[in-house]
Order: sequence, then structure tokens, then C-alpha cells
Amino acid sequence: MATSDPILSVEDIRVSYGKKEILQGARFDLAKGETLCLLGANGSGKSTCINAISGFVGCTAGRIRFDGEDVQNLSPHHAFRRGLVQVSQARDLFPDLTVEDNLRLGAYVMNRAAADAELERVFGYFPRLLERRRQHVRTLSGGEQQMVALGRAVMTRPKLLLLDEPSGGLSPQFVNEIGAIISALKDDGATMLMIEQNLGLAFKVADRFIIMRDGLVVDGGTVEDYGDDHHEIVRSIYL
Repeated sequence: MATSDPILSVEDIRVSYGKKEILQGARFDLAKGETLCLLGANGSGKSTCINAISGFVGCTAGRIRFDGEDVQNLSPHHAFRRGLVQVSQARDLFPDLTVEDNLRLGAYVMNRAAADAELERVFGYFPRLLERRRQHVRTLSGGEQQMVALGRAVMTRPKLLLLDEPSGGLSPQFVNEIGAIISALKDDGATMLMIEQNLGLAFKVADRFIIMRDGLVVDGGTVEDYGDDHHEIVRSIYL
């Protein structure tokens, strides 16, 4: 259940790649326990926004506050230590390690007993990975690899989980499975900020959405207000 006080506040941030300004003053808040989806056409600044929050790109202006602290321009390592954990589109897995070894990398700072407990918790969310715990990641399908990447992030017990297109390139079956897992995490109180092009999945798991265009937040609302009618949202994104 989301609380009213924001755990994340993004305030007028600007990010440039060379001379090209990608974010031009984006701002939004995220409440603890809420799932917020960033929507927008390619090039609108969604991934740059998540990368700025997790420390992979620097801001030239504005402010990012997380859990009461100023986290703007922290290194990815320090952002991770504060509980900001990102699952990128690249997944960043170790293909020649097993599923279990990849998952345990998410708990490398824990003692063995705590890591074992987290592993069993993650297998509860991902029973398919329990069946494949001894397989090398390179032998898995794309959907299974996405589950490993998400499971490794969950192993860290993040305060905020940042998901960059979790359904990207997956079959409808795996989109449904990933959606069910994200819903289960949400039901257990996870706070998530996600980018998702699949509106069916986005509106299944999100509480609220915002629409980005040209590096700015231009629209938004609650999923409940729109029901199953996505046409107005599509027009806001692409027109």
C-alpha cells in the first residue's frame, strides 16, 4: 500500500549528452509502496531519467531526493548501497555462471544464512528459476534470463526497484509471467519505477503513470481513472 509521503522526488532535473539536452526539467514524485510507470515515445527521456536516478548519468541541474537524502550525481555503487537497484534492458548477467550463482551475486554483502533465506524467498516468486537453479544462464531463454536479472535485484531487498522495459523482446507467455511476478512484488509492498512500452502490462501492474515528451513530464494520471481505455494515453504519447 502506497503512503502519501514521497520516497523519491525528482525536481527539475536536466541531463545532457554532449551538446544535446535530453532531460529539460523533468519532475515527479513516487510514494513508498507505489508502482509508477514512465510512458513515452522512443527518445522522450525515460531511460535517461532512470539512469540519472540510479547514478549512471549525471545531472547538470535540478535535484533528486531519495528516502530523505540528496542522491543526485551519486555513483551507481553508492546509489545501490542506498537501495536504488536497477534492472537494465541489457540484464548484465554472467552467462557462464549458473542461475543460482547469478542470483547470489545480489546478496554478496549478506552472510551465508541471510543469503540462503533470500534465495528461497526469490525462488518463491520465480518457481521456474528454482527448476533451473543449476543451469548456466547462457542456456536459458530470453524470458528466463529476464527473470534471473529481476530475481538478482530482488535478492538485494531494494528500497526502490527501477525496471527498464521488463517485457522488452519477450513472448506473450513470458510477458504474462513477468507481469504476475511484478504484481506479486507489488502486493508484498515493493516500490517500483518502471519503463514499459506494453500498455497492457503497464496498466496491469502500475498504480499511476506519467507521460514524458522531449525530456519533460507532460501528462499523467492513475490507472484506475482510465480503466481499459488506453486510446487517450496513446494519443498523448505519440501525437
